[in-house]
Formats: sequence, C-alpha cells, structure tokens
Amino acid sequence: MSRHSRRRSPLQVRLTVIGAGILAAVAGVTAVTVASADEAERGHGSAGTTKVGADHAVFVQGNELDGNTIHVFSRGQDGRLTTAGSYPTGGRGGDQVDAPTDSLASQGSLVYDRRSGLLLAVNAGSGTVTSFRVDGHRLTGRRVMSSGGDFPASIAVSGTIAYVMNAGGTGSVQGFRLTPKGMERLRDAHRSLGLDNKKVPLFSSSPGQVAFTPGGRELVVTTKSANTVEVFPVPRDGRPARQAVVNDSAGAVPFAIAFDKAGRMLVAEAKNSTVSTYDVRSDGTLVVVQKSLPNGQDTLCWLERAGDFFYGGNTGNSTVTGYRTDRHGELTLTNDVGIAAPPSARSQGVIDLAVTEDQKFLYVQNATSGTVDGFRIGRNGSLTKIGTTTGLPPFAESGMEGIAAV
Repeated sequence: MSRHSRRRSPLQVRLTVIGAGILAAVAGVTAVTVASADEAERGHGSAGTTKVGADHAVFVQGNELDGNTIHVFSRGQDGRLTTAGSYPTGGRGGDQVDAPTDSLASQGSLVYDRRSGLLLAVNAGSGTVTSFRVDGHRLTGRRVMSSGGDFPASIAVSGTIAYVMNAGGTGSVQGFRLTPKGMERLRDAHRSLGLDNKKVPLFSSSPGQVAFTPGGRELVVTTKSANTVEVFPVPRDGRPARQAVVNDSAGAVPFAIAFDKAGRMLVAEAKNSTVSTYDVRSDGTLVVVQKSLPNGQDTLCWLERAGDFFYGGNTGNSTVTGYRTDRHGELTLTNDVGIAAPPSARSQGVIDLAVTEDQKFLYVQNATSGTVDGFRIGRNGSLTKIGTTTGLPPFAESGMEGIAAV
C-alpha cells in the first residue's frame, strides 16, 4: 500500500473526534559522513576563535519528506517570534506507520546543546543525523552522519557525548562525540534495543525517547508497546553497558522523559494520560516514587520542565497540562481540570514542547494546524498566550516534529 492511499487507524479517527469535541466544550466553557554541498564553503571554524551559541532563538524541525528543514525564529523580549531563516539538514524527514498527529512519535528529535553550541536534528527518512553550529540565529557548518540504524527519532546529550535513538528494526542507540567540527561517531557505542519493528515502525511500537540522567551516568529509553523503561549504566568513557536493565513501566505506554531539580525521573504515559516518578539507581533499576498521576486529558505524550513546573502535551484533545513538584518529589496538577492551555481553532494536534533557558516562555507545536503557540509562564505556573506562529508544515503525509528554545 502506498503512503498516499494509506488509511488512518481507528486510533487516529478517535483522536480527531475527541479533539473536535473538547474544542467545542472549551469554547462553551559506520561513521559515514555524508558530504554537504555548502560545508566546504561555510567551514567549521576553530574552538575558541569563533563565537558560537544561540541567542533568544526558537528552532522548529519541519520533518519534510522531500528534504528536512530547520525553521529558525528570533525571540523578542516579549516572547513573540519572528522568522529568521530556514536551513536544509541534508536529509529527509520521516513518517511512522499510522501516526495520528506526530510523524516521529518521539520526544527529543531536535536538541540544542549550549555547551558545544550545536543544534542536532534527526533525519528519520534517510537514517542520518545532522549537526549545525549556531551563531545567534544562523546555522553554519552543517555535518551529516549516519545514525547507525533505521528511523532515528530522538537525541540525548550529556557533556561531550550524544546518543541517537533509532526507532526502526530492532531499535538501537548509537553514541557520538561532540567536537568543534560537529558530531563524530563514538567507537564501540552501538547498543541494540531488541525490538521487532520494520524499518519504518508502527507509531505505537516504536521507542519514545532516549535521555541521560542529570549526572550522565545512565542512559534511559522508553518503549511504548513493551511497557518498559530501559536503563543503560554509562561509565566515564561514555560507552554504555552491553545490555540495558529492563524495568516494567509503572503506567501504560511510557513515552516522554523529564527530570526534576533533585534528579528524579518523570515519565509521561500515553494510554491513560498519566505521569509516574522514579528514582534511578546506579545499577539501572528504578524505584517508583509516585505512580501514575492522571491529568484527565487524552493521550499525554510530551513532557518538559520549567523550574518547579512541568508541562505536558495531550495530542488527543489538543490541550497542555501544567504540573508542579515539591521538594519531596510529589507531583500535582496546577489546577483541578488539568488544562493549563485549552485548545483553539489554530492550535490543533498538540505535540512537542520547548521551554526557554530562562524558563519564562513555553512553545508548543500544533501538528494538525501547522502552528507554534507561545506562552508566558507565570510565577504560579499559569500560562498566558502571547501569540501563534503560522505557516509551518501541517500534518498530512508527514508533519513538523521537534522544537528547541533558547
């Protein structure tokens, strides 16, 4: 069956109906380097001689099937976004089988690393990952590498080490070292996840995210249909244990990962829109701190932290939920109804989120609408909408996924 004739699954139909319903209710209430044509012209510069680093910018990954693009926006003092350019990654975007709104079905597909000044993007359709050097709002020094597997969908960084999660086939994580020239493949740092997917996976059976714990000594992967949270202990050389420690998830369909100030791990669980909290032990085992807090919304998949607050994207009904955590690690909703940001006509298909480094603003991708909403984060965790950026690739054959904010 071709992509163009592919029929959407019952889950996709359910998500569309639920989204429309709640909108009405709210209204009433091998380290192969792929040569890039412009790399020689732009050059990489040398460490210590060229100023690099993003400056009040928001980056959105278009994930276009015919050529993935990073859309760059400058961020004003009031949080409003202004178009600042677009840059081809040198790879192709991808679309998982039967994905209802989120083509990559993952969190962390676009990552900005302040330490190195690099922006890292997956090219799911071509099995590659791209690094750019960032200078203000400009992307230079493009470098394209093999991801070491099929359908790369998530990236994690700790210090000078990055890992790419490949969602297709048996699934894998592949290590890279971050250098002034970009990413370089880390020898003997490929680990299988032992999955049973096709090269382009079904969205519900692909792994959701790869993430480092705050100290960088554990690498964590969520697997949706297996209902596991898998942990690779990582020694100082950055090469993980040969086998992951497989932990049963406290809630069904674990997806996104975030960490609180104390290093406790929060995992968003899509099936019942819940969040569970864990302590991660050095041997890779998990201890449940708080099990499966529901938010009353539909299909929670993404989760981002802003200080003592967390924000979750509910793609099933296009809402954003706010959470707060106390010093003991107890997580609660910021309001009784679980909606920090209700849906609107231009905010359908909520997927990935990003919080600025100063923790003042939250940006939310709306896949169906092809928009990004900006919100000011209040001292009590409330969200005040400051604007909607339009004209981004809406979800159809594929759609944008991946956002980073500075």
